[in-house]
Amino acid sequence: MNLPNKNYDLPQIMFGVLFIALMTIASIWVVKPFILGFSWAGMIVIATWPVMIRIQALLWGRRILAVIVMTVLLILLFVLPIALLISSAVENSAPLAKLASNPSQLHLPDFTWLESIPLIGKKTYLGWHTLINSGGSALLAKVQPYIGQTAGWFVSQAANIGRFILHCSLMLLFSALLYYRGEHVGIGIRHFAIRLAGGRGDAAVILAGQAIRAVALGVVVTAIVQSVLGGIGLAIVGIPYATLLTVVMFVCCVAQIGPLLVLIPAIIWLYWTGDNTWGTVLLVWSCVVGSLDSVLRPYLIHMGADLPMLLILSGVIGGLVAFGLIGLFIGPVVLAVSYRLISLWVNEAPEPQQDLEEVNKLLGE
Repeated sequence: MNLPNKNYDLPQIMFGVLFIALMTIASIWVVKPFILGFSWAGMIVIATWPVMIRIQALLWGRRILAVIVMTVLLILLFVLPIALLISSAVENSAPLAKLASNPSQLHLPDFTWLESIPLIGKKTYLGWHTLINSGGSALLAKVQPYIGQTAGWFVSQAANIGRFILHCSLMLLFSALLYYRGEHVGIGIRHFAIRLAGGRGDAAVILAGQAIRAVALGVVVTAIVQSVLGGIGLAIVGIPYATLLTVVMFVCCVAQIGPLLVLIPAIIWLYWTGDNTWGTVLLVWSCVVGSLDSVLRPYLIHMGADLPMLLILSGVIGGLVAFGLIGLFIGPVVLAVSYRLISLWVNEAPEPQQDLEEVNKLLGE
């Protein structure tokens, strides 16, 4: 059999590939300022698409009315609270920075309640006062510069209003466009995936959407519920800077650390100040809030996608470390798609039927 002789023009192929690479790099460079806003918009639209469809059904099937309602909801649920939190961070961090800049105003607490502890109370109280009298001021002098730098960093980050407004504006704009033309965008992405990898590419795109929805439901919603309930508890018992602590609690919940990292010090502070009643109330409330994730998160994750919870949580933590806040969605999507594709590839082979003894004989031969 004679194979046809194909003459390849190697320079043409090289220059063609080079031109495509240059056009790709130039396109990425042009759209680089919009990537973050579009990414956030895509994640939000995918996660809230069922809500938009229900709202559209209630508004006589008018898509434009549903888009307006969803945009207003995004402003109320995302932009406005974050703007208020940034304003609160700037307002509350300024006194902290001022206090940290003057070490003479910093004083270690007296802890007089230590004397009431049976058996070890007096010795503990005397040891604490010995520490204050001998090295307390030196200890504060060493810690004070770091407190000031930390407070200053938070203020500088929170004061970057211009960049925040830009990304929020882009997120709202792209969200409105995706809500309005979501079906066409989805079909285009699936068409590209089919052209790239056939049916498996289409399945990978659908699985990516399910993973995003699972993270939005299981991780983000659980973090919002826990932080809001914890913040309500902090406000009711009279903890100072409850708004800032609620933000810290939300970050801890998203990072899978949990709200107790904030609630336990608040409980200790209440008991230390002698407010035992509110301390006990916050202790009971913290037990309820801290245990919510073990019930709410698995249920919501399985509502979004039938994926192992360990896979989703690993993707959340790894993505957060690798890509920042947007990695909350990127990490689980990458792991979920890879997990499913590898599972399909492995399951194409028949399961092993031979027992271990026959396999050992084959190895011996």
